[in-house]
Amino acid sequence: MSAAKIRLSEKEMGLVTNADWILTKNIILDKVIELFSDLQIAQRQSFLELNLHYPPPFSFSSPKISRGENYKGLPYRVLDYPAIFGKEDIMAIRTLFWWGNFFSITLHLAGEYKKRGEEKLIASYQTLADEGYAICVHESQWEHHFGSANYLPVDSFSKSQFTELISSKNFIKIAATVQLAEWDDASHLLLNFF
Repeated sequence: MSAAKIRLSEKEMGLVTNADWILTKNIILDKVIELFSDLQIAQRQSFLELNLHYPPPFSFSSPKISRGENYKGLPYRVLDYPAIFGKEDIMAIRTLFWWGNFFSITLHLAGEYKKRGEEKLIASYQTLADEGYAICVHESQWEHHFGSANYLPVDSFSKSQFTELISSKNFIKIAATVQLAEWDDASHLLLNFF
């Protein structure tokens, strides 16, 4: 063992000796799971009400809620519904809660599904720009933060630039965020983006 002692700062000592904050964190994360459980029911109902028809594997997919403790050092929860994650072909709507940051909802297309969706997304450019959506500009489809190296607002692109971006990438991610301060309206806002 090292001769140097590993010491805690005053702030760290205050946290390590107080179990209340971690118990509160757990309660909040349980509430996120509850929010996502209710949200997926509302999402499924939206499909039925809008009479949307999707290819069978997509339309029959089951909701999946995942838990994690370390996306860039912070806890998160994910709802994938509906979703198909193949080796190359992906079609998913992912709702994310990221502690200390935001809720987001993302349409993720890759492979064959990306090819099928390109024209409709390009045709929806103005709506996506007007409604405040962002498009992924990162090379990796597995980054979820909204830093400028990952997402940029759709309205920061001309339609021709937007078209070129969609055509040139092997995946597309279109997303919107809901701020954590909007917790009370988060379900409603996320469902509207959905």
